[in-house]
Amino acid sequence: MKKPVTIKEIAKKLDLSFSTVSRALHQHPSISVATQQRVRETADELGYQPNQKAIFFQQGKTFTIGVILPEIAENFFATAISAIEDIAYKKNYTVLLVQSHDDEEREKLLVEKLKSHRIDGLLVSVAKNTSNFEHFEQLKKYGVPVVYFDRVPPIKNIHYVACNIETGSIEAVNFLLKRGHRNIGLINGPTSLIASGQRKEGYIKALQKNRLKFDPSLVINCDLTKEGTITAVDILLNHRRRPTAIVSFNDYVSAFAIKHAHQLGLKVNEEIEFVSFANSPITEYMAFPPLASVEQFPAVQGQKAIDTLLDIIKNDDDHEQAFYKITIDSELIEHASK
Repeated sequence: MKKPVTIKEIAKKLDLSFSTVSRALHQHPSISVATQQRVRETADELGYQPNQKAIFFQQGKTFTIGVILPEIAENFFATAISAIEDIAYKKNYTVLLVQSHDDEEREKLLVEKLKSHRIDGLLVSVAKNTSNFEHFEQLKKYGVPVVYFDRVPPIKNIHYVACNIETGSIEAVNFLLKRGHRNIGLINGPTSLIASGQRKEGYIKALQKNRLKFDPSLVINCDLTKEGTITAVDILLNHRRRPTAIVSFNDYVSAFAIKHAHQLGLKVNEEIEFVSFANSPITEYMAFPPLASVEQFPAVQGQKAIDTLLDIIKNDDDHEQAFYKITIDSELIEHASK
């Protein structure tokens, strides 16, 4: 394999010093335009490629960011990463994308691997099962900023971009109340997720504002899997105040719940109605889609998350920098009935 051409070889061919050639390649004002042009032409002729590692070392940056997502197969995260990569490309940053598959131990290992690649910063949507966030906090010691988005951990002094889930939950419950429902169930996510608490808070506020008593037994936390959702549906359907409508954590949970209810012989959207979160394209392919879904704008979240991270990286010398806490308004999208 042919060895890469070095600055020394260019200097030898032009009978110039190493430092002169180096400054010429970096367009230093102390070097004449004519000499700069001679050096560039010779460099092109010899096939010289700059040593990126040396440049990165000199600048103290690698122009690489890490992104940890739970599941790239989910439309929400696929949309978010597409927006992130578009901006990274325009800003000449490389993205190292990895998936936690909602596993805390895998997430910890991924943080270590990305750190060893000397990333300039990290974007992360935490795994649903993560309860200890020390692996992210440790990055502060190495000067690696972290910006959380969508799934934000319940810890203080962090940068984050998230959707206002509470207002979306209020809208979802109000929508069902206007349709005449009074017993409304909530299939929520793990208690470790801030978003689960926000869904519950919105649910409670909407009921209380309409002078309805909050029944905590109508809120079922689940692990968001198909099996967990089926168990949650069974609990609600066997409840003494059997709900006539259910708000589900996201469209995937809604799909599991609706299919199970249908298999039990219930007339979906007649005997029982559903409202969901995420407004994912999968609802278009469901025989009985939820009547409405809360849009969480993944592309906007992704864009704001990377813009925030790049701003932090750019101003890394500002030790008094405040924490970014960016919240995007959600919107309830009603679906046309089939």
